[in-house]
Amino acid sequence: MGAALPLGDPAPADGLLPSSAALGADDRAFGVYVHVPFCRVRCGYCDFNTYTSDELRGARQSDYAGQAIGEIRMSRGVLEASGLPARPAQTVFFGGGTPTLLPARDLVAMLGAVRDEFGLVPGAEVTTEANPDSVGPDDLARLADGGFTRVSFGMQSAVPHVLAALDRTHDPERVPLVVGWARDAGLDVSLDLIYGTPGESLDDWRRSVEHAVAQRPDHLSAYALIVEDGTKLARQIRRGELAEPSDDLEADMYELVDEQLEAAGYEWYEVSNWASSPAQRSRHNLGYWRGDDWWGVGPGAHSHVGGVRWWNAKHPSAYADRIAAGVSPAVGREVLDGPTRETERVLLSTRIREGLEISSLHAGGRHAVAALIADGLVDAKAALSGVLTLTRRGRLLADAVVRQLLEG
Repeated sequence: MGAALPLGDPAPADGLLPSSAALGADDRAFGVYVHVPFCRVRCGYCDFNTYTSDELRGARQSDYAGQAIGEIRMSRGVLEASGLPARPAQTVFFGGGTPTLLPARDLVAMLGAVRDEFGLVPGAEVTTEANPDSVGPDDLARLADGGFTRVSFGMQSAVPHVLAALDRTHDPERVPLVVGWARDAGLDVSLDLIYGTPGESLDDWRRSVEHAVAQRPDHLSAYALIVEDGTKLARQIRRGELAEPSDDLEADMYELVDEQLEAAGYEWYEVSNWASSPAQRSRHNLGYWRGDDWWGVGPGAHSHVGGVRWWNAKHPSAYADRIAAGVSPAVGREVLDGPTRETERVLLSTRIREGLEISSLHAGGRHAVAALIADGLVDAKAALSGVLTLTRRGRLLADAVVRQLLEG
């Protein structure tokens, strides 16, 4: 059921934000994230705030859309009362869990509430995640008709024994079907992959990448498997039933996917993300990496506005109780101080292709750039124009680069 919520100060029952949150708001994009915390089966590696039917303890999937709409309506009032200017959403992202376990009409209704309360900019990006076995052609057509523009399928692998190790239930041969159905509906398509699964060889990974590329998606994500404490996978590794992922093999896998995608015409724009063109980059996720504002709807969802971060009650039943009582679902928050915001700015900006203005670093960070270029971690040509952009090797060692920039 996911990691514990972070420590922070109690959030006020009315959800109102400090006046500092409104400073500079006109210069920041605004997005909405809707968390749908339901899964048919819990994957062994998953540490997200998700629940199978026997873990809901009184909460019902059929009630969820109405509860989320209640928070969306509440959120507009909170922002207005906190002095935030009215801003239409540039992006909306439905994540989970498996959002498409809900009927398409529920997802469309929640999107409608965002449109009613905030408005959507022309050409807004509206994405839902989906498992290949959680949607059919009619579902995808209804989503497109209801305003969705994009679907992100959790493919993870094309190799049956790798999918089994991850507790994924779909048949890899279904991926071409759902991609075709999404295309027929007029939706853009992203595929998500995971590498470093116990028992996965480099050849297995190559097979998965080739299978993904063969579908010609608009966007691909490839994430290294992280073994999270408290998960089934962590227990299996601790008992010796599965081998812990190898850092060296994962590095080889990252280099392989980057080489294969570059050869196929994709361009990296964030350490773990590639797009067929700049227009196909995930604008919603770029908002996170650029430090923009977003409201997170749903149990355990996190929000960020103007250096204020807060999070909702974690369990669906606790979330539902607060919405029913007309109380903000937020249970904790933190106001980021200047040094924390600067650390996050450097950490996040370094991960994206557009990079970090070298002149914005403190003196020690600026002096560290030369050594990073010499080590092959930073692109020398970009640095000459004043922008710090990671090389492929630098992307593998991004955390080390950030440490040198902050500590240099």
